[in-house]
Amino acid sequence: MEGTTHVSDLPDIPFFDLGGAGPLALIEQAPGYAHGMISCGRQQYSPMAVDVMDRLSRRWAHKATSPYLAELQAAGEADLPGGIWFMNHAYEWGCTTCASQDESSGGVSLRRSLDWPFDGLGRHVVVARQDSPAGPYVNITWPGFLGVITAMAPGRFAIAINQAPVLRRASFLPRWCWPVDWVISRWTTWQSDFRAPGFLLRQVFESCETYADAKKMLSETPIALPVFYTIAGTEPDQACVIERLAERARVFEDPAAVANHWLSPDLEGRSRGQESETRRQRICAAAQDPDAALLTGGFSWLTPPVLNKDTRLAVEANARTGRLVVQGYEKTGAATTVFSLP
Repeated sequence: MEGTTHVSDLPDIPFFDLGGAGPLALIEQAPGYAHGMISCGRQQYSPMAVDVMDRLSRRWAHKATSPYLAELQAAGEADLPGGIWFMNHAYEWGCTTCASQDESSGGVSLRRSLDWPFDGLGRHVVVARQDSPAGPYVNITWPGFLGVITAMAPGRFAIAINQAPVLRRASFLPRWCWPVDWVISRWTTWQSDFRAPGFLLRQVFESCETYADAKKMLSETPIALPVFYTIAGTEPDQACVIERLAERARVFEDPAAVANHWLSPDLEGRSRGQESETRRQRICAAAQDPDAALLTGGFSWLTPPVLNKDTRLAVEANARTGRLVVQGYEKTGAATTVFSLP
């Protein structure tokens, strides 16, 4: 990480209680954050590239079986720069996540970092409480993004998404030709009529009342591209990683930790992010370290390589206690103060 920023100079993470309005309301309540996120993307990837990806993402969204298409259409018509469709279907990040028993609460705590060399992701993060038929949940998100990547439902579960490796498809080519695998994977995704992982996770938070229900739905519902889901329930034995392909799932419960490489030895693919296997080992070790106290707001587990120049978000959540701690990062270091709930 480069440079230092005095804590008093950092902005707070905004909190929004949306009630039953849903994440679409965040565009109206935090228009500066929505505009800022999309503008950062257009600057980083170029307006032409974003516009092309936006059209492709919109086409895919209409093909996929998403229950949130009407909201996506409304977001796309908002007074924002082009890029909403692409923003809601971009899955190119790295992550490190662990669900482990929390001795102090008797439940399970979720620790997660999100890595993506996308400027602005850390300083534009918000926390939004949302009502749903299954109960309220707290979403760590960005105005304009309508799915769920990391969230906690007090009394039910906390869940995070990790991006899976680029699946090895062109096995007849040398391994250094992995961009061919990426192109094939992306094309396969765009041809799929299954839903995006982030929209499935939102549906889980809105419809699943128990850890078992969430585990079942995330394991059995077809999805458009490979992904990992890490679930932390409210009881000591409620922790798992679900390794997902489009129509297949494998569940790993001990340790319930994942980065961005396959856990199944028979799957091949290029891992995402930096030092994926080492990151998973480090967060597993931190989960067993009594000095790496969870939910203190200090993120003592967030050390290299779990913390790196691409880290944009750190989250700690415990659904049993309802405790949530969040901090945004940019490549220069911490980009926000530490948000705590309650």
